[in-house]
Amino acid sequence: MDSNATPIRFWTALSNLVRSATLRVDRPRGSRHPRYPDRVYPLDYGYLEGTTAADGSGIDVWIGSLSSREITGAVCTVDAVRRDAEIKILLGCTPEEATIVLHFHNDGCQSALLLLRPQDTP
Repeated sequence: MDSNATPIRFWTALSNLVRSATLRVDRPRGSRHPRYPDRVYPLDYGYLEGTTAADGSGIDVWIGSLSSREITGAVCTVDAVRRDAEIKILLGCTPEEATIVLHFHNDGCQSALLLLRPQDTP
């Protein structure tokens, strides 16, 4: 397979997944984490209904301030305590908001990596 086609396939598949699911925001911007009240969500946070992530819940989604709800990136996380890894989809996030999400997940026992969607990807 053409190595240049692989990223396009990834972003296209992820976009199709988002379009085919219902987005639920269960932690609005400014709300506190249910188990860790000192953790405040800097952006709206939710999940895609009918999908499954590593933790058995729906795939997580961060929603930024851009009017477009297009995928702008993803954050890959590893949690050393829970011994799991997940992907968090970024919808309509500015580069600054993507960095805020990255810092949110690079805290405590979590480590994260930010993947920005190339602007020329369909």
